[in-house]
This record gives sequence, structure tokens and C-alpha cells, in this order.
Amino acid sequence: MDNSLSSDESYDRGYQPSPSSMDQSAVETSTMSSDSFLCRRTNSDVSAFSESVGDGSYSGDASPSCWPNVKSNLSNQAVLSRLGMKKRMNLTDDKLEDLEDMDSELELMKERFAKLLLGEDMSGSGKGVCTAVTISNTITNLYATVFGANLRLEPLNPEKKAMWKREMECLLSVCDYIVELTPVSQTLPNGTCVEMMTSRPRSDIYINLPALQKLDAMLIEVLDSFQDTEFWYAEQGSISSKSTSSAAASGSFRRISVQRSEDKWWVPVPCVPPGGLSEKSRKHLRHKRDSCNQIHKAAMAINSSILSEMEIPESYMASLPKSGKACLGDSIYRYISTSEKFSPEHLLDCLHIASEHEALELADRVESSMYTWRRKACMSNSKSSWVMVKDLMSETDRNDKNHVLAERAETLLFSLKQRFPELSQTSLDTCKIQYNKDVGQAVLESYSRVLESFAYNIVAWIEDVIHVDRSMRNQDQ
Repeated sequence: MDNSLSSDESYDRGYQPSPSSMDQSAVETSTMSSDSFLCRRTNSDVSAFSESVGDGSYSGDASPSCWPNVKSNLSNQAVLSRLGMKKRMNLTDDKLEDLEDMDSELELMKERFAKLLLGEDMSGSGKGVCTAVTISNTITNLYATVFGANLRLEPLNPEKKAMWKREMECLLSVCDYIVELTPVSQTLPNGTCVEMMTSRPRSDIYINLPALQKLDAMLIEVLDSFQDTEFWYAEQGSISSKSTSSAAASGSFRRISVQRSEDKWWVPVPCVPPGGLSEKSRKHLRHKRDSCNQIHKAAMAINSSILSEMEIPESYMASLPKSGKACLGDSIYRYISTSEKFSPEHLLDCLHIASEHEALELADRVESSMYTWRRKACMSNSKSSWVMVKDLMSETDRNDKNHVLAERAETLLFSLKQRFPELSQTSLDTCKIQYNKDVGQAVLESYSRVLESFAYNIVAWIEDVIHVDRSMRNQDQ
């Protein structure tokens, strides 16, 4: 009895466990379960939410002999430690506020984990979406939460930057356990050479995930480079405090507004000083714009390759019309089917596409016709396997009308996406994401998609500043 009292008293006086046993990975954060989705990468194999190994400690390391025998406190300590947090006693008001922030952060992580397990079905009845769709939606929503309100060329808020890195690390950690078996040769001590199977990351994840993480870091670095800039922002129809002070200092105020479309009235307007930006600032803007353009192309290429590898849902194939001509219309079909030298660029010039909505509608129609003709080509070759192989290798099969039309439709679709790089996802892309069940592909597709959007937005913001600067300099001439 006395021993237990003394133990509790020592704990109340602020006794803390040793750093060697409680804070082995301060940079890392918790794993929510050792057998399920891992929230953070850590050096320990013990779940932060599992029972302690014994009454003395939760890990295999030696712990003090007077470790308090209070499981609730021990569980809280373990959870906070795994999230890079330390629970302190005798807290001041500031430290108490920090601990409350940690608690709210922990609750947020619990909520994320629960939604992943439930498949976004809060009723718990098992009617939720599959894990792949849940992770894809989570990454998309996280991007909207962190970057949705960021509409300026300025460093990202430190809290949001930490949130993005922390939660993306949690979501990407599932890829550490998506592996494939490959044969390797090994020589035994007696000189015998044997072949054995070893696991390695799946090839698409091994190639694309490090590239996406690099692109992610580069985009954050681009925003961080815009500190103490010569330009500033004012809300549409208003003047910011910085612009007011700049106007007072120069004795005049002039502002060239970017021509905004009515559906983007909320986007802040960049402002530059009289005379425009310095040559150094203009050079920096052009350099970052070119870098983000390359990042955008790389992310778009990865996204396109992942989408092309996804299986086409049966529901989409069932919804295709029987005729490709019905998808395209008479005029486009006539040009595709009768022209000896087909030119997709010339066809797009003749169509006079005026908006992104028209371009997306045309992309859906072209894609539907392409798969309609491919299906017809496959049905016309439904012979025995050996005969079909020989026919597919022959020139006569390549000259099949359905095969030629499908190739031309594919070329037209590619040219359309090149002319409208900001084009939204087609109906087939959306259908693939909705019915996809491959977790690795879901992570790569959603990650590349949000980075593609992020890079495109940064380029647009830079173009706005360059346009304002050019207008100001032209006005002074």
C-alpha cells in the first residue's frame, strides 16, 4: 500500500519516463495499428493504440523501476509520444494551450483513421466505398483544406504546411506495404546457386511515388521563395494596407487590375509599384513560372499514365452507343472517315472551340467513339486464339476500318488535351477513379492530380503578376 502511494506521489511531483523509452522517434509519428493502415512511419512495431506489453512499459526498452502503474496515463503518454508530443505536468497557461492544440490534433487523426476504416459510411453498416476510393477522396479533400484558400504567391502558413506533410506521410505510408515478389539468385556457402523470391515495392509505386514527392517539395519551395516581394495583393475592389502605405510613400497610387471573369471575383488582384518591378524580380518570376510549367507537365504525365493503366469499368463499356458516328456527329465523323491525310490540328481549328466546357464535351464524345470502334474491332476478330494472333500481326488487320477510326479518334483526343492542358477529367477518367479498387493506383492518381492542379495555379498566379507589371510599364512609356 505504501509502495503504491509513494509511486503515485512521485508521479504527481512531475516524474517523467526516460527519453530513451518514451521518445525514440520524435520526428516520426504514430502508427495507428500494426496490422492495418499506418498513420506514420516509425521505428517501433508496437501500435500506439494497443495495450502495453506489461505494467512497467509499452516497449521492449528498459524503463525505470518506479514506472507508475496507471494504464490510462500510460496510454495517453504513448499516444502523445508517438505523435511527437510530450505531456508535461505543472503547465503554464501557454503550455496548457499547446497541450489543448495537441489534443485537438490527436482527435483529428482519430477522425481521419475512423473514416478510412468505415469507408466514409458513418452509419457503420458496411455500405461505404472501398479503401482505394476513400484514400483518393481523403487526399483530394486534404489538398482543398490546405491549399484551397491560398490564392497568392506567398509562403504557405506553417501550420498548414505541417498539416500537409504530416497527413500526406500518413496516407502515403500504405505504399510501403504494397510489394511484388521477384526472383533473385543467391549463392550458398557451399557454392550452390539457388533462386529465391524476395519482395520489393511494386514497380509503379517504386518509380512514380519518389518523383511525386520530389515535385511536391519543389512546389512548396517555389511558394517559400516569394518572401519580401515587390508586389502585393488587394482584394477585388479594395486597397490593402500595404498598398495604401505604398501609395502614401510614393505620393500617388496606380493599380492595373487583372481582367477577371465573373466566376472568379474572389481571387485577389496583384499590385505593383509605379514603374513596375525590378529586373531581378521579373527574372525570378519567369524562372519560377518555367519551373512550375515543367512540374505541371511531369505531374500530368504521371497522372495520365496511371489512369491509362486502370481497368475500364464494365458500366462504362455497357453505356457506350452502338455506333461511333452517333457519338461524334455527322461533320466530325465525315472528316475522320473520309480524309486520306488526317490532321487533328486542322480539325480542331475548324471546330472553333470557344470554352473549356465545349472542349470537355468534345473529349467525352471522342473518347466514347474511340472505345466503341475498338470494341467493334475486337468483335470482328473473335476467332480462335491462334488465328486471332496471326490476324493482329498482319497488315490487313491494321487497315480494318474500325481500327483506323479508333486510332484517329485517339490522335484527336491527344491533340485536344495538348491544346487544353487545363482540361478537366473526362467521363471515363472519373468512372475509372470511382470504380478503382487498387489502393496503390488510387494514391498515385490522386497525389499526381492535386500536384498538377497546384502547379497550374502557381503558374496562373505568376502570369497575373507578370501581366500587371507589363501593363504598368507600358503605361509609363
